[in-house]
Amino acid sequence: MQVTAAPDHGARTGWFGLRRPEFSAQLLNLLIATYLLATCNATYWGKLVEIFGDRPVAMVTLALAVWALFMLVVSLLAVGWLQKPMLAFLVVLAAVTSFYQDKLGVIIDREMIQNALTTTVNEGKHLITPNFLLHVLLRAVPGLVLVFWPRVRRRSFLRGTLAWVLTCSAAAAMVVGLLFTDLKGFSTSLRGRKDLIGSTQPLAPLGGAIRYARMLQKSAKIVTQPFGRDATKGPRLAAAGKPVLMVIVAGETGRAQNWALGGYGRDTNPELAKRDILYFSNVTSCGTATATSLPCMFSHLTREDYSYEAGLSYENLLDVLSHAGVHVEWWDNNTGDKDIANRVTSHMMTKEDDAAACAEGECIDAVFLPRLAKVAETMTEDTVIVLHQIGSHGPSYWLRYPKDQEVFKPACHSPELATCAPEEIVNAYDNTIRYTDRFLSQVIDMLAGQDRVIPAMFYVSDHGESLGEGGLYLHGAPWFMAPDFQTHVPMVIWTPPAFRNAMGLDQACIGARKDQPASHDNMFATILGLMDIKTEVRDDALDLTAGCKGQES
Repeated sequence: MQVTAAPDHGARTGWFGLRRPEFSAQLLNLLIATYLLATCNATYWGKLVEIFGDRPVAMVTLALAVWALFMLVVSLLAVGWLQKPMLAFLVVLAAVTSFYQDKLGVIIDREMIQNALTTTVNEGKHLITPNFLLHVLLRAVPGLVLVFWPRVRRRSFLRGTLAWVLTCSAAAAMVVGLLFTDLKGFSTSLRGRKDLIGSTQPLAPLGGAIRYARMLQKSAKIVTQPFGRDATKGPRLAAAGKPVLMVIVAGETGRAQNWALGGYGRDTNPELAKRDILYFSNVTSCGTATATSLPCMFSHLTREDYSYEAGLSYENLLDVLSHAGVHVEWWDNNTGDKDIANRVTSHMMTKEDDAAACAEGECIDAVFLPRLAKVAETMTEDTVIVLHQIGSHGPSYWLRYPKDQEVFKPACHSPELATCAPEEIVNAYDNTIRYTDRFLSQVIDMLAGQDRVIPAMFYVSDHGESLGEGGLYLHGAPWFMAPDFQTHVPMVIWTPPAFRNAMGLDQACIGARKDQPASHDNMFATILGLMDIKTEVRDDALDLTAGCKGQES
């Protein structure tokens, strides 16, 4: 009996016995590139129409160039046995990042990649919402079916390599050729609207990840250089008679536009308004996200000079204070110190510090108060303590204040900001500002009531926040396109009479500068000035107290 082998249907059929199509590797890449551009780039298409809507030929030409760029990138990455895993990765990546781009207006650049990789689980979990999951599923599942359902017809190594080279060359030539049809016009438009290409998914996050990896590679070789080792206590600090306690509150996501002290129409600062403070109304942040602004604030570098690598290259404000013989501690209720406190005592706040302040699972800023009170009652040396707030961190604004402090109603109680009415988002955010007002006032009152120390407080927010204006939410927009809502921040200095007398400060003189332009650039020198720290690295031009001190005895 002659035995005949059964036909191999398994290789050509899949679920439910359906026949699987067979594609070349190049065709599969083309289909996925087209799918990504078509389904995960609503923001890109909107910006393209906005910029080139009155020039349809240019719009179509640029759209084809971007499609060819997608094809080039996909072809370069999805090669050989890595093809399907890489295509699947690109589909999932684009599905995820397109949610934040399309729904929140967040551009996924290098800084945003850095923020995402340095955040905490508590912070990140609020961004995983039902709408996020639905958005990802609707885009990822069809894309993954398109990746894994077809069979790929493999050629010999030589023919496959030749086809890959020709495909990449043709895509590159198409990009260049199309752009050269109006190079001057396209270059002018793209320079003026960098957010157009910056909104393409997954090209933008891929580019950001590559730049972040290069930044980490360069920074791994950096050895922090000594800075301000000549720092000493000035004669006033040395002769103060009591321990001096300076509390620096590093604010989080507080935008100046919503501070009543700066002219906002709502009473968001009822407590600070009753206290003898100086509110600086015209302050600009160093960046639009914590990962940039926080280390920049504590660096001697200005915003123009600051970079991640440059910041790591030098000791910072906390180190200079330590060199002067001041005890320094960093307390954190946020996402960590971003390497600022590497050489000083640091502490992450938990429910062990105050169970009531952490009753909802995440600690509100009241968690600092018991520990601060204990230090003020027991300290015996000049001390600077940094309190890194959770402040107004979104999108879960309603978790940043106690339930009984919800003054402005109705407030958004969902991390899905786009599902809340604009007034609900503003109400929730304003409640966080009002609670920061209460918290800062509690710090001031606690310090003022402690007569065994000479206290002071310096507060400034790290960056601002967008609440839906122009379709933007949260923060982290690239500096070139960041609205004032993300860069205009509040700053407060409180120096009671005992501190002013000890340091020879003229309150009226400093107050005369409170409406003049200032920035995070001023913080390094101003803290040293307030504390009477003598060092060659203090730049008097950036010290807001310069020229506002009496003669030293």
